[in-house]
Amino acid sequence: MTLDGHRSTTPDVVDVVALGESMVTFLPTVPGRLADVPSFERAIGGAESNVACVLAAAGHTARWISRVGADGFGDHLVEAIGAYGVDVRAVRRDSDRPTGVYFRTAGDRATDAHEVAYYRAGSAASAMSVRTMDLDAIRSGRVLHLSGITPALSADCLELMRELTARRPGRPLVSFDVNHRPGLWHGDTDGPRVLLELARGADLVFVGEDEAWGLGGPEAVRAALPEPDLLVVKQGAAGATAFHRTVGADGTETTRVTTVPALTVDVVAAVGAGDAFAAGFLSATLRGLPVRQRLRHGHLMAAAALTVPGDLAAPPARDHADRLAALDDTAWGTLRLGPGWTQADARAEEEVRTP
Repeated sequence: MTLDGHRSTTPDVVDVVALGESMVTFLPTVPGRLADVPSFERAIGGAESNVACVLAAAGHTARWISRVGADGFGDHLVEAIGAYGVDVRAVRRDSDRPTGVYFRTAGDRATDAHEVAYYRAGSAASAMSVRTMDLDAIRSGRVLHLSGITPALSADCLELMRELTARRPGRPLVSFDVNHRPGLWHGDTDGPRVLLELARGADLVFVGEDEAWGLGGPEAVRAALPEPDLLVVKQGAAGATAFHRTVGADGTETTRVTTVPALTVDVVAAVGAGDAFAAGFLSATLRGLPVRQRLRHGHLMAAAALTVPGDLAAPPARDHADRLAALDDTAWGTLRLGPGWTQADARAEEEVRTP
């Protein structure tokens, strides 16, 4: 039995399956325009694989499923994501299509002002479809995590997403991060409508207030999206609000609204924070923690990502995060986190053990 009473028929069940495209990322070795940067360092990037990597680093079992090219970049993605402890055995190789790549400038990464050049059209991941993917493997988690990036890649990817978000008995808990990237829809005005359609089929939805269909405010978003049992509206520096529907023994439905302010963070880079927030919330969900604690763990994981230069950060130790998440409202409101904070508790414990 999985979360919220869902059942899986696949014996090799993991905590979370994340499906989506990952790309090889090229980061500049010096500041400047792409036209002027002489060399780049290689990294990895992908919303869904980021979530899987953070969850695996936090002690959960995670499986990433996608398609990559039968090329060196595909090798690198599979090896790098697998090195985080993520199960990558269900990743398919495509001998006809390449692995996607993108280049970005350094810019002012604290404000996410940067230049990006994507080379992902016709990528191996864009060929994900109901026919080319193992649906049993995709549904082999207690949670299936998806994002709004995948349906923008191709008509086949959209068909696959519609299949995975269809409400059917026995499916895992479906988590959906709206992740609206207007540039991926190539001016298609149907993008927001499609994302709203897919979100309505999910059990848990993450959406930023700035990408929430121009509705403005968490209450308006909930009114337009009443179907998910859990809706999390991320409000940037203001925090996040969760709408949690429960059903009582007498069949009465109740929706609780919980808001948790964001932490004060000395930001190094803004990239990856949304994926880390989702991972923190999912981790606490898998552990059965109350919604307020789930939101706090989301903020803590986001703070870990915000205080490092790359997309992925080592999460805090679970007991460290639990202690911070248990702070009273006053202490939570005055907490300030900066670079290295995830290791501070571990260093203090080592000093105690060392004479």
